[in-house]
Amino acid sequence: MGENIAPSPHKARGRKNRKSPRRKKAAPRAANGQPASANVAARSAKRPSQNARAAADAGTTANPEMAGAAQANDSAFSRRNWFERTAYAALDLGTNNCRLLIAKAGGDDFTVVDAFSRVVRLGEGLTSTGRMSDEAMDRAVEALTVCAEKLKKRNVVLARSVATEACRQAVNGAQFIERVKRETGIHLDIISPKEEARLAVMGCHALLEEGEGPALIFDIGGGSTELVLVSTDGVVPEILDWVSVPWGVVSLTESERQDSDDAESLAATYQAMRDKVNASFAEFAARLPKDGGHHRLLGTSGTVTTLASVYLKLQSYDRRAVDGLHLPTEAMRAISRELASRTVKGRAEFPTIGHERADLVVAGCAILEAIFDIWPGERLGVADRGIREGILRALMASDAKRRNRRN
Repeated sequence: MGENIAPSPHKARGRKNRKSPRRKKAAPRAANGQPASANVAARSAKRPSQNARAAADAGTTANPEMAGAAQANDSAFSRRNWFERTAYAALDLGTNNCRLLIAKAGGDDFTVVDAFSRVVRLGEGLTSTGRMSDEAMDRAVEALTVCAEKLKKRNVVLARSVATEACRQAVNGAQFIERVKRETGIHLDIISPKEEARLAVMGCHALLEEGEGPALIFDIGGGSTELVLVSTDGVVPEILDWVSVPWGVVSLTESERQDSDDAESLAATYQAMRDKVNASFAEFAARLPKDGGHHRLLGTSGTVTTLASVYLKLQSYDRRAVDGLHLPTEAMRAISRELASRTVKGRAEFPTIGHERADLVVAGCAILEAIFDIWPGERLGVADRGIREGILRALMASDAKRRNRRN
C-alpha cells in the first residue's frame, strides 16, 4: 500500500537571533531629510543593500548587479529569520491525555519552547455508555483552556489540534467539538485512525534502529492501538501495512473488570486482556511477512515510556533518559508480568507509575505483550514523541514550501 512519510521539513542550519545593538543618536540630516553623506558611507560599509538604497537617495549611481544581489541576500535572510522566529503548535487530545507542544524551527529539527500534558480521561465510561461523560468533558475543556492561553502567550501563527478515538467513537463527539470551539476557541479536528498512524510514524521514525527487513511502529493509546509496518529502504519510511484496533489502556481496562485482588483473579484478568487483543490483531498478524528480518520494534506511548522508566528504576520520570532507549523485549515482558501480578496499590508503589497510572498500566502491558507475540523482536525502541511531533514536522514543511513558492 506504499505511502511515503514526509522527511524533516527544513534543511537550513538553525541559529539563534541576536538582539540588534542599541542605535546611536542619529547624525544631523540634510535639508531634504536624507542622511548626511558621512553616515551614508558608514552604513554602506555594513550593508550592501543599504548602500544601493542610500546611493540612490543621494543622487549617485549604484552598481545594479551589486544592488540586486544585496536585495536577494536581504530577502533570503529575512525569510530565514522569520521562519526561525515563527511559533508552531500541535495539540493532541486523546482518550486519556491532553498534550500540547509549541516549537520553533531550527536546522533539521525544531526547538520546543513550551509544552503541556494532563491526564483528562476523556474516554472514561465510553465503553459501556457510548458517550463521553459530563465530568470527563469538563476535565478536557479545563485542560484545553490552559492550552488556549499558552497558544496566545507564545504568539503561535500555525497550529493543528486533533482529537482521536474517544471523539471518533462517542455519540456526543460532535457536540463536544462545538463546545470546545465555543469555550476555548480551539478548533479540534477528529482525525481518522489512518491519519493518526501516519502522524505517529512521522513523529518518531528517526529513532528506529538500523537493520534488515521492515520495522513495526506502534502507538498504544487510551482508546485504540495503531500498528504500522514500514520499510526503511528509502530516505523516508514507507508505510507497507497498518491496522487500528479499538483497544487502548482505558477501553481495555473498562472491558475486563477483575472480581477480586487475589493472585488467581489478577492472572485471569490479564490473560483475558491478552486474548482479546490477540484476537483483534489476528487478521493483521496473518498479513505480516514470515521472514521479518531483524523484527525491529519502536513504540510511542505512555505504556512503553512508563515501563522503560521502571526498567531504569527512575525515581521521577526523565524524558532525556527514556526517549531513544532500546531495551530487551524479554525484560519488558518480565516487567509487564510483575505489574500484572500486583494490585493497583502495589503498582502505585513504583514512583513513575503512581496512583494516576496504576489502574491503567496493566492493560498497556497486555497490549504490549500481544504485539511481541505477533512481531517477536529482540529489542524494543522507546519513543517519547509521536503525533504532536508529526504534526509539527508537517506544519513546518508545508509552511517552508509555501514561502519558497511565494518568494
